[in-house]
This record gives sequence, structure tokens and C-alpha cells, in this order.
Amino acid sequence: MTPASLTLGYVPGATPAKWARIWAHRHPDVALRLHAVPAAAAAEAVRSGAVDLALLRPPSDTAGLAVIALYAETTVAVVPTDHLLAAADELTAADLVEESTLRPLDDVVDWPDPPGNPVEHRPETTSDAIELVAAGLGVLIVPQSLARLHHRKDLTYRPITDAPSCPVALAFPVESPNSWVEEFAGVVRGRRPGSSRGQAEPAPKRTAREKTLAKQAARAAAGKVASKPRRGR
Repeated sequence: MTPASLTLGYVPGATPAKWARIWAHRHPDVALRLHAVPAAAAAEAVRSGAVDLALLRPPSDTAGLAVIALYAETTVAVVPTDHLLAAADELTAADLVEESTLRPLDDVVDWPDPPGNPVEHRPETTSDAIELVAAGLGVLIVPQSLARLHHRKDLTYRPITDAPSCPVALAFPVESPNSWVEEFAGVVRGRRPGSSRGQAEPAPKRTAREKTLAKQAARAAAGKVASKPRRGR
């Protein structure tokens, strides 16, 4: 018997609303249940069957899962509003070299050698790290959506132009007991209603925020192509 529902997991900062809208229009009789999952546990939630699919942040341990890349986010630095760095419109890694930096245990920015001086204490969550930024104990490097998610009046954030971007992807089992998983993957890929797997349709209209994220990702990618390798000091 075909399941009458589908569970979509999503990590903090990910935006399932677009796909939920499309799914509700396309399959009004099949409930799409949204389930928040910690970033570090998202892939395992799919493998264990806790969720049918998940919006997650690579590189996660996605062994045994199919992955569809969706978009990439700008990486930003979160600082107090009265911090010297807040005076700039954008930052580079060089601007952060002398700064104390906080790296929570649930850090999702894949930056092998980030700038700054890591604070010895690693807060358990990004939310905890935000509190430490507000207390003036360091700068926090996160995807822009997480900076927005944890917004507060005494903090602000600035894009880091030469930082790696933060991708978001859809992950699901290669073979799933829920027959609606492949249909949802087809929606994400742009498949037309009732079409075969090879036929796609133009991407659905994006929200203003999704258009902004796409432009930022394109600018970041263009900057990486144009930039020359730095010489060692």
C-alpha cells in the first residue's frame, strides 16, 4: 500500500517552504510533514528512516544516499553591532586574522583553514555561540541563513567575500520503501507533473530571498574563478 504521507527533514537555516508549496499544489492528498533535524544528524535521520528525505548541508556523511545539489549560501561573520568590523560592508579572511573566533560543535562551514584565533572553549551549538558573540568573546562564522535565524538587535553580520560558500542539498535513500520519495526528488529536479523521469520543466518561480541567495552564490563562484592563488608569506 502506498504511504499517504512523506516526511521531509531540514537542518537549521534550510528553507523547505518552497518545496512544500509545490508539493501541496502537485499532490494535495499526500501530506508533506516537515521535521527539523540537527545538522550533524540529518544524513543518519534519512538512513534510519526517521525522515524520508532531508535538506542538509554537505559535506555530511551521505554514504548510501542519493544527493541533489540545490543552492549555495554566502558565508558571513557575526559580530556585535559596535564591533570595528561592523563598519565594513563586507569582509575578507585577512580582516579576521587577528580576531578570536568561536567554532561550535555543530559548525557547518567547510573551511579547512579558517582565519582567526580559535577560542579554546567550543560551545555546543550555534545558538550558544551566538550568546558568546553578544558577550564580546569572539566572532562567529556561519552560513547567512543561520545568521538570520539567530538575529538579535545587538548583533549584525557581514559577508566574507573569499570564504567558501555553504551548499544545501536534498538527500534521500537510493531505494526507499516510500514510493513518494522519487516523486519528490522529481519535483526538486523540475520534472513536469505526470511526465517520465527524463522530462523536466522550467524551474518554479523563486522567492525574492531564493533569488538573492542564487545571485550571491554566483558572485562567490565568479570571484573564486577570477582570483589568483595567494603566495605564501
